[in-house]
Amino acid sequence: MNSDHGGPAPDPQMVRQAIHWLLRLNNDGGNARVQRQCATWRAADRRHELAWQRIQSLSQEVAGHYRAVPGAGLALETSAQRLDRRQALKLLGVVGLMGSTGWLGKDLEQWQQWSSDYATGVGERRTYTLPDGSQLQLNTRSAADLRFSTQQRLLSLKHGEILLTCQPDPQGRPLRVNNRDGLFEASQGRFALRQQDDCTRLSVARGQVAIYPARGGPLTWARAGQSWQVDSAGARQVAVPEMDLGAWADGLIVTRDMRLQAFLEELGRYRHGYLSCAADIAELRLSGVFRLDDTDKLLALLPQTLPVRLHSRTRYWVRLERSV
Repeated sequence: MNSDHGGPAPDPQMVRQAIHWLLRLNNDGGNARVQRQCATWRAADRRHELAWQRIQSLSQEVAGHYRAVPGAGLALETSAQRLDRRQALKLLGVVGLMGSTGWLGKDLEQWQQWSSDYATGVGERRTYTLPDGSQLQLNTRSAADLRFSTQQRLLSLKHGEILLTCQPDPQGRPLRVNNRDGLFEASQGRFALRQQDDCTRLSVARGQVAIYPARGGPLTWARAGQSWQVDSAGARQVAVPEMDLGAWADGLIVTRDMRLQAFLEELGRYRHGYLSCAADIAELRLSGVFRLDDTDKLLALLPQTLPVRLHSRTRYWVRLERSV
C-alpha cells in the first residue's frame, strides 16, 4: 500500500519508534548523547529512516498548514525546541487528522484523547464552561484544545464535533475555532462544527460566523439558520442538510430523507462494534427524530418503519438485511 506522500507507507511500529525519538529530541535536543542514539537508530534499518522522514515531513506540513490560517499562528509553538512532551504529542495528534496519514490515524486519535484539553470517548457527550463564560459541548469521539490568552480566544478542534455558545468578550476578542479545514470566528452566538473525513460542516443557530478556508478562498459569512461545508475547494452553503448538526446536544439524531447506510454510519459513532447493512437496502430513506440514549433500542425500532430485519451475532455485531 502506498501513502499519499509517495513511496511505501512506513511500518506502524517503526512510526511509533520515530515519534518516540522525535519527542526525545524535542525535550532534550541539546543532548549530544540523545542525538547520537537517534542517528544510530535511523541508520540501523532503512525502515527506520523511512518512518523518520515521513514523521518529519508531516510535522512540517502541519506547521505550514496552520501558519496559512489567519490567527492560528498565535496558537502554535512553531519551534520544535520549545515543545514540551505534551505539546509535541498534540502536534502529532493534529498530524493524524491530515488526509495523508490514514496509515496512523487510529493510533493518533487515541493519543489525541489522552493529550487534549477536552475529549470524549465513544457514546460520551460532555459540557464545559470556558474561562470567558462561553459553553463548549463535545459530541462522541471528539477532542479539542484551549488556547486563550490576552490576545485571543482560540479553540483547536482536533477531531469530532462541538457545539459552541459564545459569550461577548469585554476586551473585544473574537472567539475562534481552527481545524484542518479552516478558521471559524464569532463574537457571540451559537454554532456547531463537525470535522468529517473529507470536510468540515458548520451550522449556525444564532449570530453569524466568519469562515476563513484553510486552502484559500474569500472570507465568507455564515448566518443564523444556515449550514455550510468547508473543504479543499473552499466554503459553500448546504441548502437542505440531511441531518441537524446540533441535535446531538439534546441526545437526538434528526434526519431528513437520509440514506439508511449513512444513518447507520452516524449511529455507529455512538456505539462500539460492527454496524452495517446489506447493499440492497443501503439506499432506503429515513426521516425522523431518534433518541441516542439507547442505540440498541433505536435499532430495534427500525423494522417498524423500514422493510428490514436485524441480524445480530452479539450486541457488538449487528447487520441490517431486507426482511422477507
